[in-house]
Amino acid sequence: METLLSAASSIFWGVIVLSLLVFVHEGGHFLAARACGVRVTEFFLGLPCRLNFHRTSKRIGTRFGVTPLLLGGYAAISGMDPEEPALAPAVLTAVHTRGTASVAELAGELGADEDEVLEACAFLLGWGSLAPVYNEEAGEGPHSRYYPTTYAAMPRDAAGNTVYDGRAFDRAGATSEGEAWEPPMDANAFYASERRHTYMGRGFWARALMLVAGIGVNIVTGFAIMVFALSVLGQSAPQDVNTIGGVTAGSPAAEAGLTAGDAITRVDGAETATWMDILNALSDRQAGDEVSLSWEHDGSAHDATVTLDAEGCLGIEVSTATVRLSPIDAITVTGSLISRTAEGVMRLIQPQHTMEVLESSSSVVGISVMSAQAAASGPASLLTFMALISFSLGFMNLLPIPPLDGGKLLIEIIQAVTRRQVPLRAQTYLSYAGIALFGLLFVFMLRTDILRLLG
Repeated sequence: METLLSAASSIFWGVIVLSLLVFVHEGGHFLAARACGVRVTEFFLGLPCRLNFHRTSKRIGTRFGVTPLLLGGYAAISGMDPEEPALAPAVLTAVHTRGTASVAELAGELGADEDEVLEACAFLLGWGSLAPVYNEEAGEGPHSRYYPTTYAAMPRDAAGNTVYDGRAFDRAGATSEGEAWEPPMDANAFYASERRHTYMGRGFWARALMLVAGIGVNIVTGFAIMVFALSVLGQSAPQDVNTIGGVTAGSPAAEAGLTAGDAITRVDGAETATWMDILNALSDRQAGDEVSLSWEHDGSAHDATVTLDAEGCLGIEVSTATVRLSPIDAITVTGSLISRTAEGVMRLIQPQHTMEVLESSSSVVGISVMSAQAAASGPASLLTFMALISFSLGFMNLLPIPPLDGGKLLIEIIQAVTRRQVPLRAQTYLSYAGIALFGLLFVFMLRTDILRLLG
């Protein structure tokens, strides 16, 4: 039963810590996209799942919600797919001119293949440029495995803005969903105006900001949490005094009658005024050795001879006290931790240090166990642990390996320097290679965690 409770606690705290930090990371992408005028159709806590609970924002059209797959989160930023269907401009204009149109009707009007039309409709749906129309009798719905076969014009104002465009959308003069809207421009110009509201439609600096925003928010969030934990909540720190902080049940010290709060004054006749004095006096002792102790309990002196346990230990714990740093010291310490975390992550891609870093790293399992341990130690320990994981999550995403944010940023930099689009096939292969690499790393770290937990 105790094992089951421990496992449940680890799962609970692991989900809480990782979900919150990934959600914060995705929140950075969301905020940066909105600041750049890019549409975000969905923002969820949890991985994509057909079963979810959500609410659509009346102000910006984004669906905010939560899914049962809590280990993660995502922000559906429009236009992340670099491959644009050739029929997209014509389909966009045709649907708005009609108000509502089926894929078959569009294919007939444009003289195109229905599959190509459906591909264009699905693409524009991701942009927030079209609205889905579900045929429930045909089994279509928001949670269907397939795209709907009918699409509607989005509500638009005179300038062509939609609800996804936030304050720019003039609701008073806008059409309703499915109402015909005649674009005041040709198909290509209308498509270009829609593209400006997407990731691919923005310039290099805006795209770079959207990519690094999640990383930046992780660092800033971790920084704020750590400074708060160090300066307001404080940390438990060992005290160099001869007063015992705790006694292990069943240990030699417990059998001799020592309790928490007792002060050990002598070990084998040597005076011990500090904790370091006690450690030094016991440093050369081995399992089974006899040690004479003198201590004070409630003002009275006591003496006993004890036999060290099989590990050569007495079974006493150091006294601790809560130490709160000044805001300046807390900021300095936090800055140092950020620097050390960044150095540790960078060492991962240095061949001579890779194995060393991996052997000291943890998978989701190890993080979950440590989350539960930190939670059991109190709010300060839990927040400190969350801050460290937030730093790690941010810098790990900065690694120049697709599909991480750093890998995507590297591709953007290459395209900006060469002024050429990196072929989609090459990007796909790089992403597959990156996923395979992280799969291998996960298996290795999971094995390390299991061996570590088994002792």
